[in-house]
Parts: sequence; structure tokens; C-alpha cells
Amino acid sequence: MSKKYNVYGIGNALVDLEFKVSDQFLYDHKVQKGLMTLVDEDTQFRLIGAIEHDDLNRKSGGSAANSIIAISQFGGKSFYSCKVANDEYGDFYLKDMNDAGVDTNLDNAQRDAGVTGKCLVMITSDADRTMNTFLGATSDLSTKEIDEASIKDSEYIYLEGYLTTSESGVEAMKVAKKIAEDNNVKVAITLSDPSIVQFFKEKFVEVIGASVDLLFCNEDEAMSFTGKDSLGEAREALKSEVKRFCITLGSNGAMIWDGDTFIDIEPYAVKAVDTNGAGDMFAGAFLYGITNGMTYASAGKLASLASSKVVSQYGPRLKWHEVQAILHELK
Repeated sequence: MSKKYNVYGIGNALVDLEFKVSDQFLYDHKVQKGLMTLVDEDTQFRLIGAIEHDDLNRKSGGSAANSIIAISQFGGKSFYSCKVANDEYGDFYLKDMNDAGVDTNLDNAQRDAGVTGKCLVMITSDADRTMNTFLGATSDLSTKEIDEASIKDSEYIYLEGYLTTSESGVEAMKVAKKIAEDNNVKVAITLSDPSIVQFFKEKFVEVIGASVDLLFCNEDEAMSFTGKDSLGEAREALKSEVKRFCITLGSNGAMIWDGDTFIDIEPYAVKAVDTNGAGDMFAGAFLYGITNGMTYASAGKLASLASSKVVSQYGPRLKWHEVQAILHELK
């Protein structure tokens, strides 16, 4: 019996506000480059006010949301559980997700008063992205946002690692994972960010438990999670932690463990202008591939190509015609 959804995701709901800045700007405003840092609303508004910009580029985001949207763009069917406030940014978020073809728990939910979360994405000339995030309403994401029926009607659930920063988020991850496991739905998780792994490693261990079916991470996250000093040691350690995993390696492609063997995924050479969303796109494209008849090697190739397209432009999302071109190229 086929499932309604390829992937059910649960994660933060953030409106991404993206700007180009200089390294000097980050230095002057004491912003730690290359990482995601949680800030209060006043700090975020102060930084936005200090950036010289002509327009406001905004998209519905959050790491897992980017992946879930990618699945929908490639032709898959996806669902996203999240939390936004009953404000203008919340209205924007819901409309943007619906326009992307993603079903959400927001469609029929009564949204609380408050402020929808926003992620200030600052991109420097070396294509690095620095994120200052005010979580707003999404900091209160809890088990109330879980749609049990949709989890049961999915092939995979996808858990966003950033949720480990709140107790209610951790509980939501654990409950969603339990529902999935009780109903033979596979579980995937992303480690999200090196700093998050560093400070919330015990929460990841708590959520992962005995194992998960599939883990996504980059090289730094793999070493931080396993406590190893080299990629070779980290990948061996991961084999005893999870059933399968994908380690993205930036311009060097990716490495996949399919449960039996390692698969090296070749990179596509491009000039990177913005690395924001590359890992999210890799996870989304890969999950689309393995839930739509592709082997791990083929899905890895699709994910590598899609990620290369994302980093060669600004923003974490591809346009519809770009997705179609990718699928055509791999035929």
C-alpha cells in the first residue's frame, strides 16, 4: 500500500531574510562568522538596520523546511509540522509553503499571538553564510504541532537537529520518532550545525536512541558528534551509531554509507556564491531520490548536482525550471 507522503518533516519555521555583507561588517558588529547564532529580536533588528540594502529578499525557511520544499519541487509529496505566530510573517510563511506544494499542520491550526521567527542570513564574498536567528514562536514548538496521521502515512520522517535547543522541541522529536517506529516509518535526522552538535550533543544522543535509519551531516558535524579527530575515524564511529548516513564534503562531494559499503559521490565543479541551504538541498534531493525508486548512488548524484546549483546562486531554493533541468540532465 503506497503512502500519501514521501517525507514528513518537523522543524523550525523561520522567514529567511538574506543580505550580502562584508567581513568588516561582521567584525564591527561582533558577529561570529560562519555559524548559526541564536539572538534576541532587538539584536536582529539592530543588525538589519545597520545593513545597507535596497530590498528585502524573504523566503519561508528553516533547515528542514528547505529540504521538505526541495522534495516537493522535485515532484515528491511532503508534509511539514512547524509553528508560526498569527502575524504578517506567519501569513507569509503559510502562503509560501502552500505555494511550494507542501502540506502543513498550519492549514487548519489556530495560530497563537506572538512573533514569527526570522533568520538573518548574512553572505560574505567568499560565499560563506552567517546566520543570526530569532526563534520567536518556533521556540515553543511542541508535541501539539505533530500530525500523527500524516506521520503514519509517510515513508520517512525527517527531524531537524536545530530542535535540540529546546526541551519541547526535543520531546516533539522523540514523540514523532516513536510514532514512526511503531508504524514502520523510517526515521532520518540531520545534525544541522557544528555549534549545535557541540553544545547539544547529549540531546542528539537522547533523540537518536538505539539508532536511526538515516543521518545527514557535514564533515565538521560528523567529527564533533563522534568526538573523533579525522573524517576516517568519524565515519567508522558513525557506523555503530546509525544504520546509514550521508556526510557532505563541500567542494569534495559527499560520502554515503548504505549499511553495507561506502559510496563516494563526486562533486560538480561550480563557482560558489552562497553556501546557504546546500546541506538542506542535499538532504531534500537525496530523500526524494530514495523514496522515488533511486539507488543510494543515484540519489547521491542527484543531491550533489542539486546542491551545486544552489551554491552557485543566492538563496537556498531552486526555481522550478532549474529542478526540471537537473532531472533531465540525470536521465
